[in-house]
Amino acid sequence: MINSTLWPEPPGIVLGINLNAPTLLPSTKMFEGLMTYDFDLKPVPVLAESWVIAPDGLTYTFKLRQGVKWHDGKPFTAEDVAFTFNEFLPAVHARSKTTFERVKTTAVDAHTVQLSLKEPYAPLIRSFDALSAAIVPAHVYKGSDFRANPVNQAPIGTGPFKFKEWRKGEYIHLVRNDAYWQAGKPHLDAIYYRFIPDSASRALALETGQVQLAAQTDIEFVDVARLAKLPNLKVTTGKGWEWNSTISWIEFNHRRKPFDDPRFRQAVMFALDREFMRTNIFFGLAKVATGPIQASSPFYETDVPKYGLDLAKSAALLDEMGLKPDANGVRARVKLLGLPYGELWNRVSEYVRQALGKVGIQVTLEASDVAGWGQKFGNWDYDMVVTFLSMLADPALGVSRTYVTSNIRKGVLFTNTSGYSNPEVDDLFAKAASNTDEAVRKQLYSRVQKILSTDVPVAWTVEIEWPTITSAKLHNVTINGFGPNDSFADAWLAK
Repeated sequence: MINSTLWPEPPGIVLGINLNAPTLLPSTKMFEGLMTYDFDLKPVPVLAESWVIAPDGLTYTFKLRQGVKWHDGKPFTAEDVAFTFNEFLPAVHARSKTTFERVKTTAVDAHTVQLSLKEPYAPLIRSFDALSAAIVPAHVYKGSDFRANPVNQAPIGTGPFKFKEWRKGEYIHLVRNDAYWQAGKPHLDAIYYRFIPDSASRALALETGQVQLAAQTDIEFVDVARLAKLPNLKVTTGKGWEWNSTISWIEFNHRRKPFDDPRFRQAVMFALDREFMRTNIFFGLAKVATGPIQASSPFYETDVPKYGLDLAKSAALLDEMGLKPDANGVRARVKLLGLPYGELWNRVSEYVRQALGKVGIQVTLEASDVAGWGQKFGNWDYDMVVTFLSMLADPALGVSRTYVTSNIRKGVLFTNTSGYSNPEVDDLFAKAASNTDEAVRKQLYSRVQKILSTDVPVAWTVEIEWPTITSAKLHNVTINGFGPNDSFADAWLAK
């Protein structure tokens, strides 16, 4: 058995319905996809044993693993996959909706599914992991209100661990699935995800061996270098987060003035010292972001407008808009909804407030809990909001969702919540998604980055290199591109 920190307490633990970072760590132990992906993001079989892609790229045929059972004992079949791809994901999943609404999935027989497309979709083969497409039981969800289904409180998956108990404010308890399809696995008997509100107490719990795992936002970045020196702990940064490729940003609500004017958004970029943020807030576990695609992507474009700290340029843009300082030196009054994930994010909000104040933008900070943050953000009830998102293995999967008009979906987090809309950007993203020529795709994404870096629909701040901290006795936590978000079927704890 292991104990892991998890902070903050997630709003739910059913993948697809919930995609907050704290949701992913426990839910990926219960749910599985057809595939997972290695460190190079190449597919590895999970619930699919094998697959064939037609030469024209329009048909994918998967042979499913036999002998797999849901946690309630019912057999896993092709009907579950067809239901998940045809009905469940398009209805609930913030980003996979745009992937699976392109696809019609047919159950050929009990253990074979066929996916049909009207046109090729290059990133589809990288869309079958648990985070993007966790398979859910059709016999539980079909015909129900997916978001209100009572089973969401006690999820049923096929994964190596089963839900046991969620004691609110204390822990989520998962136990070994003795009927798991991989004989002899998992090696752990149970996992407790413990909610420890105080960051210093979370670090102390790791140091003293009370917990064996912490990741992502669990530990304040200021503590990571110190913990890395302790012989009883192992610290990795970046490794195991290849699928994640996170960019943090300040999002604007374009429906409200003055955020509907690109000059205001550019003024914000010029007022932020993102190198200062990288060094003093993220303690070096980050790189300054230059646009919507991570520098590690083969589609990254360097020739885009740059926004170094330049208060004079920021003030000039605000002057040009007619936002002159009043008697108190204030040009505009706006609100910033902070991310309630701990001290790191509180410092981001406080820095933004101070930085924008230097050019006469008076920022009032808004606090909330995780559920309240999600509700206000998803329902467009904000001026600016602090957030971070995974860019995933391909811009068509993790980038376009934030900027295309078709993904403006009120009430759904991590869609195009800002309301940005540009027909040329829509067209470029659509063409890049359906084109299978990598050189052509790179040209299309290059153009997208130039446009977005000029329009500044959001203020990109840093590319985050997440830490994973484990007990030296805990092994096989980071075995692929999903790191601690993998299933832990292979994880084991030395005595």
